[in-house]
Amino acid sequence: MQISLKETAAALKSVQRLVITAHVNPDGDAIGSSLGLMHALKALGKEVQVFIDDDIPAAFSVLPGYELIGKPAEGQSIPADLLVAVDVSLDRIGLVAEAVKAPTLNIDHHITNDGQADKLYLDGTAAATAEIIYQLIVELGVACNKDMAMCLYTGLAMDTGWFRFSNATPNTLHTAAELLACGAMPHVISEALEQRPYAEVQSLAAAMQKIELLADGKVAGVCLDYASLQEHEAPEGLIGMVRVIEGVDIAFTLKEKEPNLCRVSLRSKGIDVTKIALQFGGGGHVRAAGCSIAKNCAEARSDLIQAIMQVLEEEK
Repeated sequence: MQISLKETAAALKSVQRLVITAHVNPDGDAIGSSLGLMHALKALGKEVQVFIDDDIPAAFSVLPGYELIGKPAEGQSIPADLLVAVDVSLDRIGLVAEAVKAPTLNIDHHITNDGQADKLYLDGTAAATAEIIYQLIVELGVACNKDMAMCLYTGLAMDTGWFRFSNATPNTLHTAAELLACGAMPHVISEALEQRPYAEVQSLAAAMQKIELLADGKVAGVCLDYASLQEHEAPEGLIGMVRVIEGVDIAFTLKEKEPNLCRVSLRSKGIDVTKIALQFGGGGHVRAAGCSIAKNCAEARSDLIQAIMQVLEEEK
């Protein structure tokens, strides 16, 4: 059931124990929105925990509350009055769905949201879920502080490519200004998130050697199988390096993070890549989407490229 922002605030105020979660393979918006909302609800005296079913990159340790993010274990039971899923549909929260048996509230900006939550607040015009969370904090009557601002600014900046992408609107920039006024420190955030360990830079260099061009240069991608990822950890920022290749309309990365489980990231310069992601149960935005494929790297690559070519053919 879709609800308003005011009803979302009321739902959060009506309970005491809350668990906040986001999607597997979390990005800056998922992490920043989760932590920003956690700080706001704690300011209201709520008991709040954040659980995400994945490892959280150490670069995000710059965010207040990073150390409080838990990862659910198989068979674990986490008590709560309400499960709040941000920046995600419920089908992409992994083990958290099994660990928390509670009514669900979903807060999202992805137009592909499946609407399966008990209550859903969806704003597809928002550049990031962090933009929605800031509006929600205002609706809750909570005074935004530095901890909230640091987290939400990170989500807002990263989902807009540091305000370079077409999803950055006047309201996005206004929200960013409000967060700066609340104490966000862009230089601290960007410096922390831009730094890479030497080993990760080496991994990025090795991965870039595997970039392949398809469809007369309209498609570019990198596939990293499980063995490769044991030798070099999956590098952050790889999709951005593929996306900027001249002439490329669709960029992808495919990483076999576990045997027979591949994570896919998709970017475009105009083509709707949700048409690709949705074929594999994923979702996202017109120019940025993702999905998982439960096959080995070679089989997943074949299926993914077939789907990409199909969408390219439809766009002709």
